[in-house]
Order: sequence, then structure tokens, then C-alpha cells
Amino acid sequence: MLEHRTSNLTGLLLPLADRNLILPNVAVAELIDYQPGAFDLDSPPWYLGLVTWRDRQIPLLSFESACGNNTVIGDRARIVVLNALGGRPHLKFIALLVQGIPRSYKLDSQLSYVDVPLCSLEHAAVQVAEHVAKVPDMLALEELLVGAGLVPQ
Repeated sequence: MLEHRTSNLTGLLLPLADRNLILPNVAVAELIDYQPGAFDLDSPPWYLGLVTWRDRQIPLLSFESACGNNTVIGDRARIVVLNALGGRPHLKFIALLVQGIPRSYKLDSQLSYVDVPLCSLEHAAVQVAEHVAKVPDMLALEELLVGAGLVPQ
């Protein structure tokens, strides 16, 4: 008799102003309190400046703004520090503005895909409990920073 096995993964649901993102736990380094970043006025609207984390300066992004919507900094704003995946020596972490505390969910290999519009920084949309969550393209986020000249290649 064959046993049906599914692979389990723990994901974090990141609440944004206009959507939820889902990432594996291992993609998230830490959740920190909101702090305004230092930036130039000629920066792209999605770039919220550099924030300090563990004696490092890391770029803070608004995912909503990178997808063409407005940046919202609400009462429950926090920053999620993400591990960069591109292997660039000058970009080890990216900070992402979130609206509240991420929640942990058990995910399995049987995720249900949802047919909704996606922005260019999203791979897919999936059903996570009662939420529709978008799967962000982390490498595209890194390319956005490099392409705008905000971090060295």
C-alpha cells in the first residue's frame, strides 16, 4: 500500500495595505518596529530609504508602490527584514514595509492557486486559510534595487 505524503512548509503571511504576501519562514530574518528611512527626493516612489538593522543599512521598499499603488504607512506599520537570494555581496537583506504582524501558517504541497491579477513582482496567488496571498518574486525585487542604482551590482 502506498502512503500519500505531502510536504509541509511553514509560511508567513505578510499583511500589506492592499494585499497579503506569503513567504517561507526561512525567507524572513526578523520583524522590527517601523522606522522612517533616509532617502533622496529623486528616489523612486517604492524606495523608502535605508533603515538600520543590526548595525547595517538596508534598503526599505514598499511592495504596493513597486506594483503601481500608493505607499501606506498605517498605525500598525512594521518592517520585515528579508534574506536576499541573489548572491550579491552588497545586498544580503531587503526590508519590506508591512501593515501589522505577520502570521504563521502551515502550508503543504497541495496549495490552491487563485486566478487573480498579478503585478510583475508576483509569481502567483494562493489560498492560505481565508486569505488570498501573493507569492512575491524576490529576485525581481532585488533587480528593482540594482536597476535603479540603489545598490551596487
